Amino acid sequence: MSGVVLFRPGNELLWLFRQGRVVIESPSEAIQHLPSGLIPEAHQPLTDDDSMQAIFENERVIQRAGGLSGLDAWLERKFECQWPHTDWHARDFTVMRHAPGSIRLCWGCDNQLREQTTERLAGIAMQNLVKWLLERVNIMLGFSEDHTLTLPEFCWWMVRNDLADLIPESVASKALRIKPESHSSVMRESDIVPSLPATEILQEKVKKVVSVKVDPESPESFMLRPKRRRWENEKYT
Repeated sequence: MSGVVLFRPGNELLWLFRQGRVVIESPSEAIQHLPSGLIPEAHQPLTDDDSMQAIFENERVIQRAGGLSGLDAWLERKFECQWPHTDWHARDFTVMRHAPGSIRLCWGCDNQLREQTTERLAGIAMQNLVKWLLERVNIMLGFSEDHTLTLPEFCWWMVRNDLADLIPESVASKALRIKPESHSSVMRESDIVPSLPATEILQEKVKKVVSVKVDPESPESFMLRPKRRRWENEKYT
């Protein structure tokens, strides 16, 4: 059975059909709720997790991902002003630092907002920081930029980069799949079951097996006639 199917994509999607072939497939459960039109970029569930915000803003985490200079370079590839509350934008762009990250602005908006500190600007800077950070973690773990990063994968990246001590209790519990304890208003003391905090379990798993400290060679050992310095244990000598 064959036939002809006509599409009316609209002006905003015509560019997609000028680039070559387009794949058409049945929508999965993850995108069933989306309206008709262009499917947005892969959503990162970690951006909606409130327990991750402190990790995203941590200076050590940002430095391991490339630092704020890396975020600025990432934003410089975007040629769109991120301040939507104006009718006119200049054709030249710059990057403005605003805690906790940076914002891409045109010159006109930059002159207007440079000395301001508002929650709205902080929200845009936070969105940029989180999006860049998750993209960097994906790349450093060998995934594609649009890979949906999971919590265990992010925690593994932190462990690899000696950041396991920054993982809070709530995040460690989710990563280790430890169910939250249920407490009723009335309970007997015999019903209390002692357990270790999730962060303590995680630290026990990631700690180094052996840490060896080697003393440097003594200067005498590099002489023409090497001399070895006698080691003495003050406790037994």
